[in-house]
Amino acid sequence: MIPSFATGLSDAAAPDFLPRDRFAATCFDPEFRNVIPTLSDTERLVTGTAWAEGPVWFGDGRYLLWSDIPNNRILRWSEETRRSSVFRAPSYHANGNTRDNQGRLITCEHETRRVTRTEYNGTITVLADRFNGKRLNSPNDIVTGPEGSIWFTDPDYGLLSPYEGGGGEPELPAALYRTDPSGTVHLADDGFINPNGLCFSPDRRILYVIDTGAQPNLIWACTLNETRTRITSRNILITAPRDEAGDGFRCDTAGNLWCGWGGQPEQNGVKIFGPDGALRAFIPLPERCANLCFGGIKRNRLFMAASHGLYALYVDQQGDTRI
Repeated sequence: MIPSFATGLSDAAAPDFLPRDRFAATCFDPEFRNVIPTLSDTERLVTGTAWAEGPVWFGDGRYLLWSDIPNNRILRWSEETRRSSVFRAPSYHANGNTRDNQGRLITCEHETRRVTRTEYNGTITVLADRFNGKRLNSPNDIVTGPEGSIWFTDPDYGLLSPYEGGGGEPELPAALYRTDPSGTVHLADDGFINPNGLCFSPDRRILYVIDTGAQPNLIWACTLNETRTRITSRNILITAPRDEAGDGFRCDTAGNLWCGWGGQPEQNGVKIFGPDGALRAFIPLPERCANLCFGGIKRNRLFMAASHGLYALYVDQQGDTRI
């Protein structure tokens, strides 16, 4: 591992880096007021990323991994040392990350247009790079489903600019895919314009998918069949205001959706929606939040990957404890 002072990163856990009232959360639901703590608890842990994405928590090692897409690296932040370092470089412009049911790192790569698994010994296994003989576009975000399945979105964003590792022409429509434990890649839905962030409800009966290609952005609730292998129906749960955009999100154990959000400066941060789609709270940040995850010893620490930094906040709610 390379220490953070050699990476262009800065460990910056200072509570007063911006005016304190900038981080005052707004709770729209009275029942949610105790979930978000006081504004003084928001921390900026790291600065120096170009576009941070894909945070994933490794509780067995007490560290977080997340992607810095333009800088072509995956970063690591240790809860024990509070220091950051480079976990992997080059990362092939990695974006979304998750863990499979055996705890292995699963990663979406823009440059190679593939989904990979990092084995226990550090070697890389390709899980998906083609469908029907054609190359994927740029796998974006990813989650582990029941029975070892892997679900991932494949928009064209990673093809559009060298800044995110892009190059080449799309060979397939933007779509949502699922790989089964045998390694077969299945088309789950190609009816989105550009599917992006996704996450499961706690009972794994609903897969939430945000279509950032739609204007305005739409968050869909996709109902799965009994074996959780196929989408049987989907409906629009949330329609974003036209000047705002969602990105990656996660569910807590109560089924609330914690969504990375952005737009004008006053709209940057995390929006929390109830299972019914009602807006419950907003956590402001000084920059757009691309993605987030829950971590920490009690799974109640919200890690937020924003444009140029990593932020953290303890909340009175737990993220889904299953990988």
